[in-house]
Amino acid sequence: MMEWETVIGLEIHAQLATQSKIFSGAATAYGAEPNTQACAIDLGMPGVLPVLNGEAVRMAAMLGLAIGAQVAPRSVFARKNYFYPDLPKGYQISQYELPVVQKGQLTIDLEDGSSKVIGVTRAHLEEDAGKSLHEDFHGLSGIDLNRAGTPLLEIVSEPDLRSAKEAVAYMKKLHQLVVYLGICDGNMQEGSFRCDANVSVRRKGDPQFGTRAEIKNLNSFRFVERAIDFEIERQIDLIKSGGKVVQETRLYDPDKAETRSMRSKEEANDYRYFPDPDLLPLVLDEAFIAAARAALPELPEIKKQRFVTQYGLSIYDAGVLTASRELADYYEATVATLGGEPKLCANWVMGDFSAFLNKENRDLADSPVSTAQLAGLLRRIQDRTISGKIAKEVFEALWAGEGDADAIIEKRGLRQITDTSAIEKVIDDVIAANPEQLAQYRAGKDKLFGFFVGQVMKLSKGKANPQQVNDLLMEKLKDRNDLLG
Repeated sequence: MMEWETVIGLEIHAQLATQSKIFSGAATAYGAEPNTQACAIDLGMPGVLPVLNGEAVRMAAMLGLAIGAQVAPRSVFARKNYFYPDLPKGYQISQYELPVVQKGQLTIDLEDGSSKVIGVTRAHLEEDAGKSLHEDFHGLSGIDLNRAGTPLLEIVSEPDLRSAKEAVAYMKKLHQLVVYLGICDGNMQEGSFRCDANVSVRRKGDPQFGTRAEIKNLNSFRFVERAIDFEIERQIDLIKSGGKVVQETRLYDPDKAETRSMRSKEEANDYRYFPDPDLLPLVLDEAFIAAARAALPELPEIKKQRFVTQYGLSIYDAGVLTASRELADYYEATVATLGGEPKLCANWVMGDFSAFLNKENRDLADSPVSTAQLAGLLRRIQDRTISGKIAKEVFEALWAGEGDADAIIEKRGLRQITDTSAIEKVIDDVIAANPEQLAQYRAGKDKLFGFFVGQVMKLSKGKANPQQVNDLLMEKLKDRNDLLG
């Protein structure tokens, strides 16, 4: 049986989080009225000259340093000539032979627990084009040029990826990194982070690459996986039936879950490039690169390992908590405020706190529960003022804005019963009310212990200290067994 191997390379476009465009002072804010944030420079009008945005260069250098790449001391901008309705000047300013970032790598985690190093060929600076809009126009296209000139970093991988799942893992890792660095907001719905996938297949063991198809503008992890899987199957079926894969650009249709042909490509690179006459070569000295290195935050992998060693967390828990920089900061602030209990803090940040965020589709920045409030709640679990179960009720009230944990506990009368005699009275009442279950327990039905615990907690309205309930109940049932034995 013929075995096939997939070869995938990704071109990821990350919009840089600058306040202005790469070659002009026009704003980059998302959501403005169409064609209100495009100036004469973005449109390449006669008599205007581009001026490079230094912040975009700094962000590119940060990415290069974070992936262990060379930040080129000299790189060159070129004009990439092609016709597109949303590119009125007829060319895009980009980089070609000499990009600003060269030869890096990214390590991805695979589903079987192993890892794989993926080469990054280059990352180059360029300007984004405008957008063609089709939804609100019947038989026509609308053109919004607001996006034209927005700084982009195009990050090109080596053809090292061998499956759709590997491609998604790589894309997620890169997405996490650019957001951690603060150089891209990572909003895929708004097009801040999107991907072109180059996909080909070959017979297992064949050293030659197959003919690749490029799938354009994938803006979700789910679409990337589905589009690549469909394309792999399409190419294999085509070759098996005696056909030939042609080099072309394709689009993914999420409604039909399939790719379709968009335009042919005569050559691997069918664009004409030449150095931009209006822009000098970009020269970066050691001081600039050192400043970019100093601005790097603690990177995700380093932070994850630190969480394992510093807080005694499992690799899994550390991975969840460091998945986003904001969540990691929230967790650390909670631990610091509480003064310890890193595992308890981890359980609550990953559990109830994250669940409430997800349920209401909130960003962490919009959380109604501060780290101080969460730490205040956990302190009352720690000193046994409330049980873990009651804490969930308190947290819900915290989230609803009913004040701090102490105020909620007092207002609702949720303080845990730790008085031994009071708990014993409840246990005695439960035993007296359930003679049948007591007899079954005495006859060896040990599982009924849980029944008695549940009845005690119910009668005490969840306020009895669970550990004391367990200990005292065990003694009481043992004594009763001795008496009745």
